[in-house]
Amino acid sequence: MKAGPDIAMVASLVGDPARANMLTALMNGRALTASELAQEAGITPQTASSHLAKLEAGGLIEPEKQGRHRYYRLTDPDVAGVLEGLAGLAARAGHMRVRTGPKDPALRRARICYDHLAGDLGVQMLDSLRERKLVKQKKQEIELTVEGERFLARHLQISPDMLTHPRRPVCKACLDWSERRHHLAGTLGAAMMRRFTELKWAARDATPGSRVVNFTRTGEKQFAALFGNGRE
Repeated sequence: MKAGPDIAMVASLVGDPARANMLTALMNGRALTASELAQEAGITPQTASSHLAKLEAGGLIEPEKQGRHRYYRLTDPDVAGVLEGLAGLAARAGHMRVRTGPKDPALRRARICYDHLAGDLGVQMLDSLRERKLVKQKKQEIELTVEGERFLARHLQISPDMLTHPRRPVCKACLDWSERRHHLAGTLGAAMMRRFTELKWAARDATPGSRVVNFTRTGEKQFAALFGNGRE
């Protein structure tokens, strides 16, 4: 047996359709109960409990107890990044779900990827930051520049000390499944999405399980001013 990470074990956990649906439901960054996850997967609560136990043992999800309820969430953003990458691979290979609906264009335009902005607007934002040299990118490595720090402080009131985290990088490239290019993850991606919400430029869709992010009319204008045309 070869030494090293056991890819097959992780793949077997993600590869089951019910478990894949559960993990996808948790991509919106919210913690969900076993009953909610059972509904997302289309299985009974008893079957869901068995699947959740396997996902927890495999380190892909973690429980959180609050009062009488037990919630589950992805263990960290890296799990979301892997799932987003797999979604992109499935899309490129033509393995798409047959059910489509009016939410699809909105999902592709702007959605939450665990805690940062994804979709067309997420890719557009990273493109703008890179073109204006506010970040430097080499393949999947992204670095915030001094000019970028000034830009964030001036326009979004985000300071460098707000971005420090012991186990998470400030900037990280996340392969966007619908655009098939990178959007911005890491603590910076999360902080920017949080500010969009605080400034009431954008809000998460209230539909249970939805990952869609809706921008207000004001938010559209402000986002375009900052990231739409490559100029401050």
